[in-house]
Amino acid sequence: MVMSKKREATRHNISPLPSHVAIIMDGNGRWARQRGLPRLDGHRAGTDNISRVIECFADYGVKYLTLYAFSTENWDRPKSEIRGLFHILGEVIEHETEALHKNGVRLLHLGSMDGLSPRLQHSVMRAIELTRENTMITLAIAFNYGGRAEIVDAIRRIMTSGISPQDVDEAMINSYLYTRGLPDPDLIIRSGGEMRLSNFLLWQAAYSEYYATPTLWPDFGPEEIEMALIAYSKRHRRFGRLDETEA
Repeated sequence: MVMSKKREATRHNISPLPSHVAIIMDGNGRWARQRGLPRLDGHRAGTDNISRVIECFADYGVKYLTLYAFSTENWDRPKSEIRGLFHILGEVIEHETEALHKNGVRLLHLGSMDGLSPRLQHSVMRAIELTRENTMITLAIAFNYGGRAEIVDAIRRIMTSGISPQDVDEAMINSYLYTRGLPDPDLIIRSGGEMRLSNFLLWQAAYSEYYATPTLWPDFGPEEIEMALIAYSKRHRRFGRLDETEA
C-alpha cells in the first residue's frame, strides 16, 4: 500500500467529514457465487480490497477506521471456511504489517483472542506493538468480535474490579470496552445491501450515522467511499437535541 497525497475533499464540497468510520464488510460470499468461485475466493478478494479502502479514507483525512472482519457468530460457519479465513488473516498480517507501518497506520484488534492459534495471537500482538506510535490513521480490526460479548465482558471486569455501583457511569463502561481510547464511530457503512448492525459496536453506535450500499465488499472502492462521505456530510446530527429553529 502506498499512500497518495491527501485528496482535496473541498473539491467535492465534502464537509464535515467523519473522524471515525466503521464498516461492516459484507458480500464476499455472494461476490464469489456470482462468479462461480469458492467462498474463500470471495474472502480473499475482500481482504485484497482492504488496502485500497484504508488508503482512500486516509487520503480524505479520516483518523479512525474500524473494519468488521469476523464476528463471534461466524464460528457457526463450516470449519473449512473458518480455517481458510484464519489462514488469510495470518497471511495478511505477515505480508502487510510492514507496509502499513511504513505508511503510518496504527493497528488495533477489537475482540477476543480465544480460539486464535498461539502463532496468530503472536502475530496480532506484534503488529499492534510495531505500529503503536503511528499517527496517519488508526485501523481497528474487529476479529472474533461481538457487541453483546463486549458488553458482557466489560460488566464482568467491572464487577471483579470491586467498583461500587454508584461509580458506574457511561465513561466507566467506555473504559472497559474493547474500543477504549477510540472515539465512537461517526459513520457506519454496510456493504452488500443488508440493513442491520449484526451485533457490531452496539454500545458505541448510539448516535452513529448509517449508510448502506448494495455494492458487495470486494467492489467497494473510491467512488462508493465518496458517495458515503457526501451522504454523511448532508446529515444533520442532533444527538437528541433540538436546533434553535426547532425549539
